[in-house]
Amino acid sequence: MSAGRAVALRPRRARTWQLGLVVGLAAGVVAEWIGRRAEAVARRGLVDWPLAEAIAAKRLRAAQGALDPTELTAVEPAWADIMARIVPRLEARLGRPLPGVVERHAVVDRAGWAAANMGTFRELVARLEASLLGERPPSPGFGASIAAFANRFITTRQVAFLLGYLGTRVLGQYDVALLSAETSPGRLLFVEENIRQTARQLDVPLAEMRTWIALHETTHAFEFEAHPWLRPYLAERLERQLASFLEEANTFRVEGVAELVRRWRRDDADALSALLSPEQRRLMREVQVVMSLLEGFSDWMMDAVGAELMADVATVRVRFEARRAAPRKGLERLVARLTGLDLKLEQYRRGERFVAGVAAGGGEVALDRLWSGPEALPSEAELADPAAWLRRVVPAARA
Repeated sequence: MSAGRAVALRPRRARTWQLGLVVGLAAGVVAEWIGRRAEAVARRGLVDWPLAEAIAAKRLRAAQGALDPTELTAVEPAWADIMARIVPRLEARLGRPLPGVVERHAVVDRAGWAAANMGTFRELVARLEASLLGERPPSPGFGASIAAFANRFITTRQVAFLLGYLGTRVLGQYDVALLSAETSPGRLLFVEENIRQTARQLDVPLAEMRTWIALHETTHAFEFEAHPWLRPYLAERLERQLASFLEEANTFRVEGVAELVRRWRRDDADALSALLSPEQRRLMREVQVVMSLLEGFSDWMMDAVGAELMADVATVRVRFEARRAAPRKGLERLVARLTGLDLKLEQYRRGERFVAGVAAGGGEVALDRLWSGPEALPSEAELADPAAWLRRVVPAARA
C-alpha cells in the first residue's frame, strides 16, 4: 500500500473510532436508562394487576358460550326465584336463619368472576411482595434490573393464565376474603356461562343445574356466616402457613425442587408434604380437615334439601360426580395438581362420607355439633371414622 493511500485512510479510521465511541457511550446511556426503567417498573410490584385482569378477561370473553351483559341481566330474576326457594328450606333444615344471603348474590360472567377474585390474588401476592421486595435494595446493574422486569412480566401472565383457566371451570362460589384484614361478609357468585355449558354437557335441565349449584354455595354461606369462629380459625392457619413458607423460601435448596419433580412425575401424593416442616404439615392437615368438612357438608345438604326442590336430584348427582371424577390430561392435569383441584375432589368424597356417617349415627343433634367450635372439628383419623367422632363429641348419640 502506498504512503499516500495510508495517509488518506487515517482520517477515515479516526472517524470510525470516534463513531464507535459515540455509539458505545450512547448504548451505555440507553442501557442504563432501560435498566432504571425496568427496575422502576419491577419495584411497583410482582404483578401488573390491571394488565393481568385485562389478559384474563380477554381470554374469558373469547371462550365458548360467552354471554353479553343484557343476557346476564335477563336471567337475574330466575336466580332470585331460586334463592327465594332455597333459603327457607335450608333455614328449616339447619334450624337457624341465613340473613343477607339472598341480597348478596350476583350472577356474573367468567370475566366478572375473575374481577371479583382479583382482590384475593392481590392480597396473597401483597404478602409475598412484603417479604421479597420490602427490604430489597435497588438492583445493581443492567442485568439485574432486566431480570426484575422479566419476573414481573412473567408473574403477571402467570396470574392471568390461572384466572383464565379457573374462570372457565368455576360454577359458583361463596366469596369470602379469608386473608383480608377486613371482616366484611361474603357474597355468592354464580357463573352463568359455565353453568349453562355444564348443564348442556351433563344433559340436565338448566333450572336443575342452577338449583344444584345454588344449594351447594348457599350452604357454604351458612357454614361461615352462622359460625363466627370458622373464618378466623382458617385465616390464622393460612397466615401462619404462608409466613412459614416465606421464611424458608431463601433456604429452599435445588435438590429439594429436583426431588419434588421426581415424585410428582411418579404421582406421589406426598411429594409436597415431604418438603414441609412438621409445623407446616400440621397446619396443612388442619386446613384440609376443615375444607373436607366444608365441602362434604355442602354436598350432603345438596342431597338432603335438593330432593325437596329438584325433580331428579339423583340423576344430577350421578352425572355431576362423573364429571368431577373424569381423568384430566396434559396441561389440565398439571394445573389441577398445582392449584389443588385434585385434592378438592378427594375432600368432597371424604367429607361427605364423614357427614353421612355422623347423620346416620347421631341424627340432627350430631349434625348441629359439627359446627359448634374448633374443639368439635374431626381429627384426620375421625374423618375416616365418624363413629369415633360421635363417641368423643356426642357420646349420648345412638350408635
